[in-house]
This record gives sequence, C-alpha cells and structure tokens, in this order.
Amino acid sequence: MDKKVAARDAPVDRGYLVGIIFFILGLGTLLPWNFFITASSYFEDRLNTTRLENGTYVEGEKYYFKSWMTLLSQLPLLVFTLLNSFLYQRVSEGMRIAGSLIFILLLFILTAVLVVVRMEVDGFYSLTMATIWFINSFGAVLQGSLFGLVGQLPQKYSAIFMSGQGLAGTFAAIAMLISIASKAPPEVAALGYFITPCVGTLLTLFSYLLLYRLEFAQYYLNKNVKYEAGTTDELLTEGGMLENGKLNGHANGSVTSEPPKVVIAGKCDEERSSDHTKQAFLSLEQVEKSQARSSVVQVFKKIWVMAFCVTFVFTVTLSVFPAVTADVKTSADSGNWKLYFTAVCCFLIFNINDWLGRTITTFIRWPKKESKIFPLLVVCRVVFIPLLMLCNVQDRYYLPVFFHHDVAFCIIMAIFSFSSGYFVCLSMSYAPQLVEPKDSETAGALMTFFLALGLSIGAALSFPLRALV
Repeated sequence: MDKKVAARDAPVDRGYLVGIIFFILGLGTLLPWNFFITASSYFEDRLNTTRLENGTYVEGEKYYFKSWMTLLSQLPLLVFTLLNSFLYQRVSEGMRIAGSLIFILLLFILTAVLVVVRMEVDGFYSLTMATIWFINSFGAVLQGSLFGLVGQLPQKYSAIFMSGQGLAGTFAAIAMLISIASKAPPEVAALGYFITPCVGTLLTLFSYLLLYRLEFAQYYLNKNVKYEAGTTDELLTEGGMLENGKLNGHANGSVTSEPPKVVIAGKCDEERSSDHTKQAFLSLEQVEKSQARSSVVQVFKKIWVMAFCVTFVFTVTLSVFPAVTADVKTSADSGNWKLYFTAVCCFLIFNINDWLGRTITTFIRWPKKESKIFPLLVVCRVVFIPLLMLCNVQDRYYLPVFFHHDVAFCIIMAIFSFSSGYFVCLSMSYAPQLVEPKDSETAGALMTFFLALGLSIGAALSFPLRALV
C-alpha cells in the first residue's frame, strides 16, 4: 500500500488525542527513573554508616551507591532491549507494555513504603539494588515496545513520543529545585520523588488502554491486517474465485470434487479457469510472503546508519553528562547561587534544551534521512567532550580551566543538550521510515537496543574522562 494513499485514506486524529497519548507514553517511560536518580541524596544518606565512637566519628562500610546504581541501571537496560528485539513477537504487545507499567508501579510503591520503614543498612542496600535492576529491566521492555508501536504511525508521532521523554528530565530537575528551595528533609523529598512517578505511571497505563479505542490508532496499528485481507479479496476476485461473496465450487463451505469453473465471456472454460486459479493462489502466496516480517538482521541492514547515529549521540552525551558537568562549580561568590548552580546550569538547562531539541523535530527535520551530512554532524558532536572538560570542573588535576565564567558553561551546555535531543529524535523517527510498515516495530525495538548501547558506552567512558580532568 502506498504510504501517501494510506495517509490520504486515514481517519482524522480528532482532538489530537493519539498525539497527546503518545506524549504521555513518552513521559511515562522516563519519568519514574528520572525521579529515582533525583533522590540519590536520600539513598546516600540512608546508606551513610558513619557513627560516633568515644567522641570521634568512625567511617563504616562504603557502599559506592552511585557507581553500582549506574551499573545496575545500564546493564539490564542493554540486556533487555536486546532480548526485546528478538523475542517481542513471542509475547503480546499488551503484556509487554501494560505488564511493564504495572510492575514499575508496584516497585515504586515498594520504594515509597521503604522511606518510612526502618531496616538494616545491608538489607536496605540489597533491596534497593534489586529494585534498580527490575525497574530498568521492565523499563527497557516498555521503551522498546513503545518505540516499535509509535514507529507504525506517521513520523511526527515519533517526535511527539520523544518530546514527552525529554520533558521527564525537566520535571525531575524542577523537583530538585523545589526540594532545595524548601529545605525539606531528605526523607520528605524522597517521598515526593517516589509518589509522583506512581501517579505518572497510572496515567500512562490508562492512556495506553485508551489508545486502541481511537479510530486513528486502530487504522495505523492494524493496517497490515486490513491491507492483507483487502488484497486477498481483490486477488481472489481477479482470479475468478470469488463470485457474489462466495468461493466457486465451495458454496456454504462445502467442497466439490469437480475443479472450480469460472464463467468467462458467457462460456465455461475449464482450462482458463485452472490458469486463473493457479494465478490467484500464486499471487496470494506472494502477498503472504510480502506481509511476513523480515528478520532482525535484514532490518538492521536497512537502518544501520540510524543505529550508529543514536549510539554515537548518547555515547558523547553520557560520557560527560552528568559525570563531568555536575562537578562544574560557579565562579560567583554568592552563597545562594552556589546552592542552585548545579541544579540550574547543569540539570535544568540540559533537560529543557534536550526537550526543545526533540520537540522541534515535529516541525523541522534536517538533514533528511538519506543525507550523508546527518551522520557527519552526529560525529562532530564529539567536540563537546573537550569543551566541557575545559570548563570550571572541580576538583581537577591535569587540564587547565579555559572557560571560567558561568555564562560560557551555560552556552556550551545549551548547544550540547539541544543537539543531543535533536539528533536522537531524528535518528529514532527516521529508522522506521527506512523499512516496510510490517517491519517498523522490529526497527523500533532494534533502535531502542542501540540507544541503550550508547547509554552504556557513554556511562563507561565517563569514568576515565572524569579522571583525565
């Protein structure tokens, strides 16, 4: 089916409800984890085992929470996005999406309950690490499934979905600012960090359940089935096998022993009937083959450029954010500004511009998916690594500070984050356009794996890069 014809015949997205739903679905995929990592100060406070003995403070066991949180979040994200790319056809979409949302909701309820429940530090640490693993495992399946789902709709819906993902980080950054301004105790702030994602996850679940009730979504998400059925009827009719809604020689489901006959130009011609029957079944077999999904390897060969782009963008981004950028200190002497500097100049600026970069792809999509300039621009983003390392990162041992002023850091961060959101969104929305509609879900699942691969490589590179400063 021609895509332009399909778009012309498609029903209208009334009230832009499908767009709103995918925005909420995008927000719901990343909102829980963004709020979880925002509460890192709460976890570190709970795991602080420093105690007073004979008038002196004694350091207890060190848990290295941030390092283990990074590892136990990236590893399942990578493993389960890869598994989802191969096994998603064996598990129903509803089970993968709705089931993942329900388990994420239960895990956040458990985390919120633990805020008010006192327990041994070792037990709390083990339970928290297990929670991190499972939240990211279900989050990987959820994200991969939703990217595959939105890939079946027109391209702008992928941009809308990713715009929702970008806004999740902005909400978390605003929550961090509110927490600093209110001077709330870590436990109170953490409770807010964990209850908010529970509400967001419930809203995401209800939005997904509403999606298939909308005619616009039904048309695109069931398009392959409709196309196959319509083409089959047309071929059978052309082959002379359907007449007045029933199959010649098979009236009322009965099968006759005589070969099917077709009346052509007012006379019965068994030889021509047999030829047309063979031609109809041959055409039907061709349609069935064309509707069969391609293998993962075949799909990858078509989208490998976009897979490289999304991997490289996140490798560059995660290699310095937040490991390097969060350690940049203000050059101002104001005490109040020092409290807000990291939250505003690092996290808020990054998340707002990342969201703007994703959102603008709804209106502007340059370069085109076939352009060789696109991967070249993605590779050029590597320049941001030395630029950010030369900002006022403290403590530092090897490199000099070249950009002392806060404004310089803010400008670099704004361009860095905007380009990250823009190129990631283009890569993820272009990939399903490079394959047949029947393979768009496979392409979306594969791209999610390469997104996770970029996150993992970037997180691994952040340790040596921070040490080089």
